[in-house]
Amino acid sequence: MALSDAQPRDIQFRSTTKSIRILNLPDIDNLHPRQPPKVTSRCGTFTPRNGCPFWTMREQEGMLLKVQIRSRVVTVEGPRGKLVKDLSHIAVTFGRPEQNVISIELHHGARKGVATLRTVRTIINNLMIGVTRGFKYKMRYVYAHFPINVNIEPNQETGRSIVEIRNFLGEKYVRRITAQPDVDIAPSANVKDELILTGNSLEGVSQSAADIQQICRVRNKDIRKFLDGLYVSEKGNIIEE
Repeated sequence: MALSDAQPRDIQFRSTTKSIRILNLPDIDNLHPRQPPKVTSRCGTFTPRNGCPFWTMREQEGMLLKVQIRSRVVTVEGPRGKLVKDLSHIAVTFGRPEQNVISIELHHGARKGVATLRTVRTIINNLMIGVTRGFKYKMRYVYAHFPINVNIEPNQETGRSIVEIRNFLGEKYVRRITAQPDVDIAPSANVKDELILTGNSLEGVSQSAADIQQICRVRNKDIRKFLDGLYVSEKGNIIEE
């Protein structure tokens, strides 16, 4: 068949949209453009509804959130403080297609590009959980013979916690780790050989725990036999449900 005889076909481009549904979002059309909308919501698990790309958040009374998205910079304020996350490196579009819904949209995205939609949704969810309930990690000391000594001191200039680890595998070397900003580290009052890391930012708390664990890696020995170190034993929230 000649090229001129070919039947014309409509070429459809795929556009993927995922949205976050937030309860009790006021009408922001009448607000000042620089005033962030106030959201009363409960930060929980988003669940799909009948295959529709909308995720609903369970309601929580008494929790007031202020969510502002400008130039792909997300700012969330809540009872525990304020968190800011810059997502300008991700080519997504935020919008409000209907009442109580924040949409995250990606036009003409390939498979890897579409995967970033859920990543953005999860990041915003973690910000909301952080400013309402916070994050708490627990770490335990593991040693067979040489007891691990941990000392925690605040930095006088920056105010960030400094963790000093001594006598790891009997070594004289002192290992020092500086915690991430706004992350509090303290020994447990009830459990022996336990550290508790708390903060609003999940990235800050988890990165501080990872730094402590990584600096105590066993080198040049069989790690199946030498299991000494500091390991994360529990992950949760400061304010439990």
